[in-house]
Amino acid sequence: MNSESTPHRPVGRPREFDMTQALDAAIRIFSEKGYHGTSIAELKAEMGLTAGSLYKAFQDKRDVFVAAYDRYKQVRADLLEQALCSATTGREKVARIIGFYAMSACGETGRRGCLAIGAAVELVLSDAEIAARVGRHNRKLVTRLEGFIRDGQLDGSIRHDVDPASTALALFSYLQGVRIAGKTGELENQMLPSGEAILRILD
Repeated sequence: MNSESTPHRPVGRPREFDMTQALDAAIRIFSEKGYHGTSIAELKAEMGLTAGSLYKAFQDKRDVFVAAYDRYKQVRADLLEQALCSATTGREKVARIIGFYAMSACGETGRRGCLAIGAAVELVLSDAEIAARVGRHNRKLVTRLEGFIRDGQLDGSIRHDVDPASTALALFSYLQGVRIAGKTGELENQMLPSGEAILRILD
């Protein structure tokens, strides 16, 4: 088929902003102020977008939040994989996860807070789609912890009388709690020691 017989398709205007940078900015303000505490005006200012650009890319504030949440979880997953890549035993893998969350509860990142926990607190009772996202990621983390505990029991780095399922849930609860505690910044010097303490349940 030659070019004369091919229907012409109008080329859409290129996006006028970097989506990754915009979503990273949205993550920052949603993490700091929460979903309900963040206004559209604040969101536009933080993302560096005009109202026109914002509404060309997203339907509304919730749409921005969902995209920011997905971006946040992917970035965090990639960073966690980097932390885990050199771990060899099951216990070391659990320790890397604990350390990753404890470090995230420190400094500016800790005081900013966790977008996923914020979503769980604010939105899971009123938004079924976001609740499903949060639940899916939580189950994945608990399952992974349980798998690493079982690995540790096989390689001898974790006691055999530790119950993998209940211990994984206990560790998950610690991970959520340490991120909440990090929001105030008052317990920052205790975050890493607390991680070492919780790991002793495996010994």
